[in-house]
Amino acid sequence: MREQELIVYKEFPKDEGRLLQDMAWLMEHYKEEPTDKEAKTRENKAALLYSCIHRMLEMAGNHGFYGNLWHCYLANLLVNNENSYSMACEVTGKATGTINQAVLHDIAIFKELFDYDFSDMVRTLSVEVFELITEYRSGDDAGRVYNSRIRDRICDLAVQFTKNQTPEEMKDTLTEFYKEYGVGKFGLHKAFRVAHRERGVEIVPIQKIAHVYLENLVGYEIPKQKLVENTEAFVEGRKANNCLLFGDAGTGKSSSIKGIVNAYYEKGLRIIELYKHQFQDLNAVITQIKNRNYKFIIYMDDLSFEDFEIEYKYLKAVIEGGLEKKPPNVLIYATSNRRHLIREKFSDKGEGRDDLHGKDTVQEKLSLSARFGVTIYFAAPDKKEFQNIVEVLAKRHHLTMPREELLLEANKWELAHGGLSGRCAQQFIDYLLGRKGYACQ
Repeated sequence: MREQELIVYKEFPKDEGRLLQDMAWLMEHYKEEPTDKEAKTRENKAALLYSCIHRMLEMAGNHGFYGNLWHCYLANLLVNNENSYSMACEVTGKATGTINQAVLHDIAIFKELFDYDFSDMVRTLSVEVFELITEYRSGDDAGRVYNSRIRDRICDLAVQFTKNQTPEEMKDTLTEFYKEYGVGKFGLHKAFRVAHRERGVEIVPIQKIAHVYLENLVGYEIPKQKLVENTEAFVEGRKANNCLLFGDAGTGKSSSIKGIVNAYYEKGLRIIELYKHQFQDLNAVITQIKNRNYKFIIYMDDLSFEDFEIEYKYLKAVIEGGLEKKPPNVLIYATSNRRHLIREKFSDKGEGRDDLHGKDTVQEKLSLSARFGVTIYFAAPDKKEFQNIVEVLAKRHHLTMPREELLLEANKWELAHGGLSGRCAQQFIDYLLGRKGYACQ
């Protein structure tokens, strides 16, 4: 086989690339009679094929793949290979120029790999379990690498490739996948976190995220609409602002941002969660995403600072004020219980004796929140609004408790569990769902 002739789809992770090399070597050499100089005898060839089968079964367990595991493996290589062509096609569609000829050359090689008939190899090497990887059935678990949504997309793509009659058709199928879903981790996943590895700052996919949708959040229609308008402008390439959601605890600030990501993922929106102690990594994160075709929200939850914490200075410089302009495909969304983010004291206004220029201190503490062009207030609900939230959630979960009893118990619950808030209402409903006799129908 011609896997060494690949010129665009060239760099693969070490273990995955080794599997491709071993399978391609077997395709080329399994018929050769052993000689004294040959390191791999017929028995060793069979052992190598068994090893490849083992690795594909392990891949199926990790990724959740099903069907023809060889085809799923090849499809997974193609959808994760971030190269000049795949990144040019992500979200936008077909690329132009000579690169298309180079890619077609590579896809022709992958077409040969997809269409390869293993029956003679299996018979020659007396490997009787090869059918395990051609009609593999997975369990209910999607695996540790992908959730079921991503897993199904890759398995479906593998089936589509088998229906393509020519390399040109296969290339078109792959390009359409890049346009619809993207490539690599940014294409396949919605949400990410930042981690430190040996090679530096790495953006790591979050495998399991909360599937929160804006329509599921009861009330707060005006704050949600402001957030939607700003995000839609961002996704559609119009001018948009960094956004600060502030207000009382448990009012749906974080849930609203999660809902935004779920709503606009198909339009290329991605979210990267960043913690306060990671602000020094902001420039490294932006460097990795600024030339991609996706729109990125860098998300900072529960953002606030005490007097002695200076991490906010890194954030100020990145948002607005540094020499390098923030790229147009990046916005910062933050939630906080504090409107001005940094703790303020009466002494900041000059009433104390410890600051010669009190006005400067005030301006310094206001300068961070001023860099968020859109600020949205989430207020705690009053009693009537709280009861409405409880009723809506109870109806949504088909609770059988009579209305009067439901509201009476809800009032008792909020008095003992943090007061009036949407979070408190949800916790009350979860409590009822966990009790016998109130289970949903």
